[in-house]
This record gives sequence, structure tokens and C-alpha cells, in this order.
Amino acid sequence: MGHSTTRAALIYLHTESERDRKIADGMGRLAEEALKNEDQQGSGT
Repeated sequence: MGHSTTRAALIYLHTESERDRKIADGMGRLAEEALKNEDQQGSGT
């Protein structure tokens, strides 16, 4: 990865994993909201 030490690489990998989890969680919430809105709009007709 080009880092000076293995420890530095592991720190960056851990940080990246946390960021990826936050992104995935946020996208999951957005998808749930979109599905709820779709269901509510569909039941009103």
C-alpha cells in the first residue's frame, strides 16, 4: 500500500472499514425511506 509501516497500513484499513460501514448504513436508511414513501404513495390511490 506504500505505507512506511504495517501498523500505519492497518490504521488506514480500519478507518476505511468504518467509513464504508457508515456509508452502507446511510444508504440502507435512504433505501428504507424511499420504500416507505413508495408504499405510502401507492396505498393512496
